[in-house]
Amino acid sequence: MKIAELVGDEDSDEKSRTFVFYDEGHTLGNALHFIISNYTEVNFCGYTIPHPAETKMHFRIQSSGPKAIDILHKGLKDLEKLCDLTLAKFDEAMTQNKADNIVK
Repeated sequence: MKIAELVGDEDSDEKSRTFVFYDEGHTLGNALHFIISNYTEVNFCGYTIPHPAETKMHFRIQSSGPKAIDILHKGLKDLEKLCDLTLAKFDEAMTQNKADNIVK
């Protein structure tokens, strides 16, 4: 996954940043927004897809405390943990379902 800071943000406070995710769209944007917007130190979190023909997403974070880049890292790690947990629960349920439906 390629990520860059949006040009023009370098002079603003490190608590507010817009990041550009290349080859990403609504799937990651919505999930990451859900995770990060629940952090108490986040004042604003949102994403846009600038144009449907482009495969990039702009993701904006404004915080009352930590650097926006630190919040982004935390959000990505928390999203990864949530995905791992979801996959583990799914595999567990599939295994149980197969065991319950074995023809004897």
